[in-house]
Amino acid sequence: MKINILKRLHHRPPYLLIDEVIEASGQSIWVRKIPKEDEYYLQGHFPGTPVVPGAMMQEMTTQAAGLLITEFYSPVPDYDSDRTMGHALGVLRSIHQAKYKKFARPMDVLDIKVELILNIDTSFRFKAFIECKGEKIMSNEFTLINITDEQLRGPA
Repeated sequence: MKINILKRLHHRPPYLLIDEVIEASGQSIWVRKIPKEDEYYLQGHFPGTPVVPGAMMQEMTTQAAGLLITEFYSPVPDYDSDRTMGHALGVLRSIHQAKYKKFARPMDVLDIKVELILNIDTSFRFKAFIECKGEKIMSNEFTLINITDEQLRGPA
């Protein structure tokens, strides 16, 4: 399935952490990221032995889940991150658990797989994992919510 990442997500480089969508349905999504050596989050983490921070792997899973929400559960037709006003879709509400088993390094092919396990109104609970070379290196559960742009911006 072809999903236009920039159309569906507000994230932009250098914070956009998804390279491509491999497969997607209303219940799951599989995306891929290959961290390059010059990624900002690898600079200094750790000198001489760069590894992808766990927080960035968490963000990779939430961005993937955000794609699923905007593609299949948008409250407006054909959601466009640059033009659709009034909606902030897929905002992180909570992380229920996260486990990190192995390191991800520059040029590793990271397969990020996310499954929707519960949807109530504007709340979406997911479980996810990241694989590298066919082995799970991270797993988590988290909740994203849809809110208004006004709530995202906060008081003026």
